[in-house]
Amino acid sequence: MAIDLRLLGSKFAKYREQLQETLDDVAGSTGIDSARLAQIECGQTEPTGDEVLILADHYHCDFKFFISNEKVAPFEQTETLYRAHGLDFSKEDRRAVQDFLYLCETEDFLMRELGHVPGSFAFSPSGSYFKAHAEDAAARLRLEMGHADNAVPRNVYAEFRSVGVHVFRRKLGNSNISGLFIAHPVAGKCALVNYSEDIYRQRFSAAHEMAHAIFDADQGASVSFERPDGADLVEVRANRFASCYLMPPTFLSKLPDPNGWSDYDATSWANKLRVSCSALAIALREAKLVDKTTYSRISRLRIPQDIKIDPELPKSLNPVQRSRKELLLERGLSDYYVALCFEAHSVGVISQGRLAEALLCSQAELLELANLYSRTLHGH
Repeated sequence: MAIDLRLLGSKFAKYREQLQETLDDVAGSTGIDSARLAQIECGQTEPTGDEVLILADHYHCDFKFFISNEKVAPFEQTETLYRAHGLDFSKEDRRAVQDFLYLCETEDFLMRELGHVPGSFAFSPSGSYFKAHAEDAAARLRLEMGHADNAVPRNVYAEFRSVGVHVFRRKLGNSNISGLFIAHPVAGKCALVNYSEDIYRQRFSAAHEMAHAIFDADQGASVSFERPDGADLVEVRANRFASCYLMPPTFLSKLPDPNGWSDYDATSWANKLRVSCSALAIALREAKLVDKTTYSRISRLRIPQDIKIDPELPKSLNPVQRSRKELLLERGLSDYYVALCFEAHSVGVISQGRLAEALLCSQAELLELANLYSRTLHGH
């Protein structure tokens, strides 16, 4: 079947525009002359097979999306996202989102190839009271995870991955964006948590995006802001789910009277729950356990950074390892994903070159990563 050059070119042009890149930007990255790129985008010139692959790699998109009419890329979702919230995403953040979607699709591919089949979680809300939807779903998921009423989820990222959601933490320049959810046409439910946020805020954001995965996957894509519109019931429901999952009302009701807490008591309980003092104060207010004065006081408190716990940066790491893994998380590379990539390489599912691509790094960086994770590359 002959390739529709005009359709092919328009896809390349739209991806470039989504990423706010100029022809010269793409030319500089790909080595394809900007004049030729312009002709390709206009449908005047047929790209070679190598050029299609090079451009697909640049846009971190499956090349099949460009050469067929099949929907194998989350293009429509990101287009909707930027149409509604375009001013909130810088050029760098748009590239970060594209990297995130690439990681989700790669993770999904590797999991299937290696036979790592996650579980699933389905919840059908009843009635029209959104907060009740959130409370019921949180209780149900906690039960499925085996959590007792007083149990604090230790690694929410692993838990949400275990029910089929691709969760990545990635640094975004806009600190007002706490996360986003995208229903990827290939990878399925994908949640991005802004790694620029406070460690405990990231946990809350992950749970917030999990709510979107449960309730709003049919909407395609959504952006979550640090201070959501209180009139947006979908966001209110997601926040309530996150609160109830991390701080179940049954557990809160058994705490000593919060109105008698000292500042030390409040920060200690927040740290035990691994939430911010602000999130704890809101949960206590929702449970009608605090007066206005206590709510305001707890809301203003801050947990010292050095006592916070990040499950993906354990205390067992030495300073060099910790610093390196922090940089990896900024780029979206979790321990889970990195281990999956190395496992796929070790059994021959992907080549060393493909491994470097999957880990968003050069061959030299790949050797450093292999050493960090005590892995051996074929031929080394």
